Amino acid sequence: MSEQEDQDSKTEEPTEKKIRDAIDKGNIPASKEASVLASFLGVLLIGSFVTVSGVQRLTAGLTGLIDNAGGYSLGNGSDAILLTHSVGLQVGLFLAPIVAILMVAGLAASFLQNAPRFVLNRIQPQFSRLSLLKGWERLFGAQGLVEFGKALFKFGTISLVSILLLRSNTDGLVNAMFTDPSALPETILHLSMKLLSGICIATILLVALDLVWARMHWRQKLKMSRQELKDEYKQSEGDPLVKARQRSIARDRARNRMMSAVPQATLVIANPTHFAIALRYDRDETAAPVVIAKGQDLIALKIRQIAEDNNIPVIENRELARALYASTELERMIPPQFYRMVAEIISYVYSRKTVKVV
Repeated sequence: MSEQEDQDSKTEEPTEKKIRDAIDKGNIPASKEASVLASFLGVLLIGSFVTVSGVQRLTAGLTGLIDNAGGYSLGNGSDAILLTHSVGLQVGLFLAPIVAILMVAGLAASFLQNAPRFVLNRIQPQFSRLSLLKGWERLFGAQGLVEFGKALFKFGTISLVSILLLRSNTDGLVNAMFTDPSALPETILHLSMKLLSGICIATILLVALDLVWARMHWRQKLKMSRQELKDEYKQSEGDPLVKARQRSIARDRARNRMMSAVPQATLVIANPTHFAIALRYDRDETAAPVVIAKGQDLIALKIRQIAEDNNIPVIENRELARALYASTELERMIPPQFYRMVAEIISYVYSRKTVKVV
């Protein structure tokens, strides 16, 4: 069965367990374009608030170094290292806020989409990715077509924004050729910020669509077939056949224990073959008679047979037997509403030993 046919058979929505397992393995929906937008916004922030002041500080530091070039000795390697440290410090102070802003932007783009988690499987090499067939499917499958569409959208957006920006600033660009060269960097920075702003606005729309697509595609990939649902149910709840067998064994064991307790009964109340309730009463043990066995039909007949084999009185009382069967539980005392009737029967049994009431 091909991968496409296998995916077509998955028509059921993923269960909470399937979704939870996918997230635990690092399989989470994420938009790559969100990281791109975060980078653009970071660069826009850098150009607006960091570049000018940073360049001024860097220029002032390097200008002092150049103007006082004779004040630095280069007689040995230590002098060269000291000079390198001085220059590196100035460059580091210039690059530190830029790196920090880009790092924060990248982390924010990831954390705002999904909660951070460490998954070792995601960083382990997967040799299945070296398959040419799967690589071909990724390139020309649904995901590949979406990525191509996004790339085409970005290319068209950048081209359109650039053309509109250049047309609206044609006079400024022409005049820049005749102005003081020192003002040229500021002009270029101003145009770059306008271009980047337009790209960011267009990218916001792309990110919104990509987020929707990423989650839809992720959920589609997690869909399950009916067989997978059955297998998951067996794993979580157990095989129904096995559980039924276990319940049957448990019932048989409970029935055997119940039957082994019948010889200890004081009397059995029957109806006359449909129901049978074995009661035990010892005033030193309990305040009221206790149900040690009860059953219907064949089990009732078995209880009567064991009672008769052990010379335990069997009292036939249709209404009482039916009511006790419906209202009592094993190894529990009978309800208070039966105290009087059962007490009369026990008293009668003790006085006559063997009595049959019809």
